[in-house]
Amino acid sequence: MCEIMRALVLLFFVCFWLYDVTHNHNSISVASQSTEEDTVFVNGTAAIGSIDDDFVCATMDWWPPEKCDYGTCSWGNASLLNLDLGNDILLNAIKAFSPLKLRLGGTLQDKVIYQTEDSPKHHTSFVKDSSQLFGFSDGYLPMPRWDELNILFKNAGAVVIFGLNALQGRTIDSHGAAVGDWNASNAESFIRYTVNKGYTIHGWELGNELCGSGVGTRVTADQYASDINSLHNKVQDIYSGSELAKPLVLAPGGFFDSSWFSDFVDKAPQSVQVLTHHIYNLGPGSAPDLVDKILDPSVLDGISKTFSDLQMLLKNSKISAVGWVGESGGAYNSGHNLVTNAFVFSFWYLDQLGMAASYDTKTYCRQTLIGGNYGLLDIQTFQPNPDYYSALLWHRLMGNNVLSTSFSGTKKLRTYSHCSKKTQGITVLLINLDGNTTVQIDVSTENGGSRSSLNLEQGLKDSKATKNDVREEYHLTAKDGDLHSRVMLLNGKELTVESAGQIPSLEPMIVGMSDPTSVAPFSIVFVHIPNITVPACK
Repeated sequence: MCEIMRALVLLFFVCFWLYDVTHNHNSISVASQSTEEDTVFVNGTAAIGSIDDDFVCATMDWWPPEKCDYGTCSWGNASLLNLDLGNDILLNAIKAFSPLKLRLGGTLQDKVIYQTEDSPKHHTSFVKDSSQLFGFSDGYLPMPRWDELNILFKNAGAVVIFGLNALQGRTIDSHGAAVGDWNASNAESFIRYTVNKGYTIHGWELGNELCGSGVGTRVTADQYASDINSLHNKVQDIYSGSELAKPLVLAPGGFFDSSWFSDFVDKAPQSVQVLTHHIYNLGPGSAPDLVDKILDPSVLDGISKTFSDLQMLLKNSKISAVGWVGESGGAYNSGHNLVTNAFVFSFWYLDQLGMAASYDTKTYCRQTLIGGNYGLLDIQTFQPNPDYYSALLWHRLMGNNVLSTSFSGTKKLRTYSHCSKKTQGITVLLINLDGNTTVQIDVSTENGGSRSSLNLEQGLKDSKATKNDVREEYHLTAKDGDLHSRVMLLNGKELTVESAGQIPSLEPMIVGMSDPTSVAPFSIVFVHIPNITVPACK
């Protein structure tokens, strides 16, 4: 009997060990933790890029409840057509950004008919039909619903970008390409209605994922350039004489293809103010290794070439357009539950924001505000997911000017810095992808210095600060150390919406400047250092 008991105890410990090894991304393993010390260098001589004040943007989509991926239907009533616009949390979540850019669009935007006075009325939208493009019939936006949406946008102080149907008037040929000129009549009627109602639109974007090889179908660069010129002319005409500010014209709203984008820019030099591209660099939402990819620095770095190539294209072109990420959900086909809506996704998301900004991207639109498994808000409760708070902290702390930031220690620590927003100093973002190592960080603003000769004391002397000064830190961790948790802790306190639907205040911890910043395993830290002054921030 004793032998049997000993065998059972041994089996239990073996099983426990195997479980801990195979689930090592779920929580922090305390037993194997270590500590490293290093210095982050911030070169504040000149900015390496700049972002819009409302750099953080989120999308609102058209997908109906019947949109399902890999056997999961994750959209519920999150569509522009059926979302509960009277929800207090939704209103407050948008208002908290003051302002938040909202890009209205997505795959089905190219199947939306605007039900203005000169278009037929229909009672059903987006009926599931596998024989049709994108698996759904056409959808219809009634003007009363458009009025309701604009009431929300006005009350919330949102900045709106609307994605227009770019497939109107075209036919799909035998090769899957959309051919023919864009028929702008329905869009023109819709824009006129919008202007007559006095609704402020920050930008009109033409089409969704029709550039390059396209998704579902595609349009050639020459044809797209002709269509965007047509949109530009109509916008100029419709807004002439109006007191409303003329909106931006954006295109093409698809995946970056160097050759296609170059041809498009050459053909439409004066008609487009913003080049928008999409990013889903983690693969399908069904991928079993999503967490591994999110925590892999080489995977995160892989998208840098896209940012670099677009930046170079804009720099060498004759146009004055800027680059935006118009849509990015990381993992396509609605993301993955307990990954793209959980704490672990903030590693990917904040790294994307930092990297995009460093390549002079002006705006970054997250797929989605609500809807799918990658929404900033839960589709049922409207409660913020962890990435909502990550986005809000970025928006409040990271200013316009982007600073060159370097770190020679572990590759698992990602570092970015900006001039602080609406206040003095700099803000440094530290992302620790390592689940076993605490990194003790000093910050130096000495330009071109070597790590061995610099420390925090020297950095403070160079910036004319004193040891007695303090800084603000915002430490983000997962509840119970579980990377799949949908609850985020700020400085150890659980973030949750208050009873009246109010977004919680995001309060920092105050730390003495002589102490290093301790970046715990699997954690994210924003560090606002108000008393460091650099030329790029003056």
